[in-house]
Amino acid sequence: MNQTSNASSVQAGQTPGSSVWLTSLLGAALLAMCVLGIVGNVYTLAVTRSAAVRRAGSMYVYILNLALADLLYLSTIPFVVVTYFARDWLFGEAGCRVLLSLDLLTMHASVLVLAAMSLERYRAVARPFSARHSSTRHRRLVALAIWAASFFLTLPMMVMIRLRDGKPGPTGQAKRICFPTWTPDAFKAYLLILFFTSVLGPGLLIVGLYAGLARRYLAAQSNSVAGSRSARSRGLKQKVVSMIFCIILAYWACFLPFWAWQLAKLFSPGPLRALSPTTHTYVNFLVTCLTYGNSCVNPLLYTLLTRSYKDYLAQKGQPSGTSWGDAVGPAGGAAV
Repeated sequence: MNQTSNASSVQAGQTPGSSVWLTSLLGAALLAMCVLGIVGNVYTLAVTRSAAVRRAGSMYVYILNLALADLLYLSTIPFVVVTYFARDWLFGEAGCRVLLSLDLLTMHASVLVLAAMSLERYRAVARPFSARHSSTRHRRLVALAIWAASFFLTLPMMVMIRLRDGKPGPTGQAKRICFPTWTPDAFKAYLLILFFTSVLGPGLLIVGLYAGLARRYLAAQSNSVAGSRSARSRGLKQKVVSMIFCIILAYWACFLPFWAWQLAKLFSPGPLRALSPTTHTYVNFLVTCLTYGNSCVNPLLYTLLTRSYKDYLAQKGQPSGTSWGDAVGPAGGAAV
């Protein structure tokens, strides 16, 4: 693999065996995702402006940052589509540094915000009294630190990538590609670090937090003697947790195949050489659409999550200024 983690989308347009109809299909699918994703994320930002959610601490801050990360990621689609049809890189070396690194930046920002959201939920259950003292300012600082860490992890790609001439195409004209200047071994090590920091590490942390959350919830349910109002409250809290879990599951389902394909091309290229160029194009098409599809699905999940939390606040009869951490019972056991 000789480009960034989004190289599949670029190389699909460069594959010699790509037919016009396949290129057109991919371009149309990506543009449709771009439009739907941008509309959905803008709508999500509008929903989170409501007083009940805007003042609800963790929900507003984290959902806002997730939506912004999706919008940044979707903004690269027009450049990818142009590259598919032109079968060449037209955006210069600055485009290599910025556009082909933006997906790594937003990928890390998304999963780290999801990890922060999961940690917030776990603290609200395990340590309810300390959780309710977490301020919106604190969460904004956490979000800022997440973006700074994401930029730091992406910086090597921005610095080391260059624009160079690739192999000549059918017309004999060399195609320009974005190429990292470090050694193959160093590039492999860097991509492994990115895989652990953007998928595996945060993913395992999130799974561990939700496993602990589930244990505490089941223990609280078994010890609970509640009326109909409490049962409805528990149902709403379960719905909130389910929505967060769906966001996390969607992230894994959309990005894990992408990383598996990129790492397979990097570490086990031999067996993949048996695949035809057309097969490579189809697989690149699938994993590329999956990654962008995550940014299209997220707005729906964010909106459902936001509405579920607003219903929870309304059912509890709490004022709009109540933070998520305040919506925890005195024992913390039933607040999931």
